[in-house]
Amino acid sequence: MSNHYYSSKPESKHEKRIIEAQLCGNLLSFQTDAGVFSKKGIDFGSRLLIETVELSGVKSLLDLGCGYGPVGISLAKANPSLKVQMVDVNERATLLAKENARINHVAAQIEVKISDGFDKLEGVQFDAILCNPPIRVGKVFVYELFAQSRDFLSENGSLWIVIRKQQGAASAKEELARLFPYVEQVSQKKGYCIFLAKNN
Repeated sequence: MSNHYYSSKPESKHEKRIIEAQLCGNLLSFQTDAGVFSKKGIDFGSRLLIETVELSGVKSLLDLGCGYGPVGISLAKANPSLKVQMVDVNERATLLAKENARINHVAAQIEVKISDGFDKLEGVQFDAILCNPPIRVGKVFVYELFAQSRDFLSENGSLWIVIRKQQGAASAKEELARLFPYVEQVSQKKGYCIFLAKNN
């Protein structure tokens, strides 16, 4: 049975629930379900990413591996002019993300797609890409996402990654530095690191 949150079609028995979270100064509601990442509440890494990202001048954002949508939805709610693309390989997660965008009154700002990484995003670029990568899939896949991100960033675009220290943050930073001319660790809290990478 395929029950991982990074499976395209989770077969877990549905366990729908509503959770609430205070994010970016707004109280938001999210539908979650079995077979999606962090179904019982917003994980600390995603919270730290939301709190840390700097969106000054950002008009378009990609939430890569969006799950049920807390990152993209909370940032859209806090930034009414922001256009957000949300993608995930998990069909159940994308259905939840669409519903959660509607519940939180940001559906007009958000487009949700089923996509394995960047597969369904050809020919578009973003001012910012945010990702809490699925480390359990393995470094090869995660590092490929890093590499592909370069082609999907606008000229002054920024890639924001959150990774736990014990899950290979140091080696991830080295890989980002190999791929991007500018890499900075902008935050570290409770064992989670936020990295910022830019093409220039």
